[in-house]
Amino acid sequence: MELIQMKYFLAVAREESISRAADFLYITQPSLTRQIQNMEKEVGQPLFVRGKKMRLTEAGQLLRRRAEEILALYEKTERELLHPQENVGGDVYLGGGETRAMHILLRAAQKMRTQYPDIRLHIHSGDIADVCEHVDKGLLDFGLVIEPADLTKYESLRLPFTERWGLILSKRHPLAEKKEIAPEDLRGVRLIQSRHSLPKSNVTEWYKSVAQDIEIVATYNLVYNAALMAEAEIGCVLCIDGLINTTGESKVCFRPLSPPVTAHVDVIWKKYQIFSRAAQIFLQFLREELSATTEP
Repeated sequence: MELIQMKYFLAVAREESISRAADFLYITQPSLTRQIQNMEKEVGQPLFVRGKKMRLTEAGQLLRRRAEEILALYEKTERELLHPQENVGGDVYLGGGETRAMHILLRAAQKMRTQYPDIRLHIHSGDIADVCEHVDKGLLDFGLVIEPADLTKYESLRLPFTERWGLILSKRHPLAEKKEIAPEDLRGVRLIQSRHSLPKSNVTEWYKSVAQDIEIVATYNLVYNAALMAEAEIGCVLCIDGLINTTGESKVCFRPLSPPVTAHVDVIWKKYQIFSRAAQIFLQFLREELSATTEP
């Protein structure tokens, strides 16, 4: 399967129409139809359900994910090759979950850009599973991950910063009157937790004594929408501090857990990674920033 076929396929999947995709690609409809039919013959099964709209089959959905990854990696490689080492430019790909520790990476990036203005920065936001997957596939140069994270298959740098866990909850919730939240306070509480709060994570260990009395009503990967659920009083959100504005007219508040539950933050990259010149330079600036940093 050729790259151009993948581009054609993704255009049809996006437009949900052969005619609109053909207009976008500046090719004829019969030519595009033949390309899609040839792809279906090659994979041995239909990629689309034909109707008023072109809907992806399960095989088509899988191919779309893989085609997006392959094309993204190809374009990343192409950009790296277009910037040989004597012309310091190119792209650095960073990914991370929601954490204030990102400020450390961005300070390093700002200093790098001051000295190397032709280096571009690309940020991908996602939870720990998403970030690690993108690092594994070579789509990200570096990932920023919060405990719990399996660091054994990565090179890593621990940042001089820890996150503190707590609850985001409606200011109308009875627990909002407390300064801190103890495990016993969660009995009968509807809880919204991160989807990567693993069974043996520091957070779930903290409340395991009352786990049978807690109702997990929802999970989240990024906290903004979770905070909206707290505002709507669907439940209380287990998350780290400092990500949501809880001051002034905000309808939610943050209460830290007690005893405190903290999490380390690490920068990861693939072992034996062969970096582009731009990524090498960023790592150099990051190490320099860490040597002078105590907090974000």
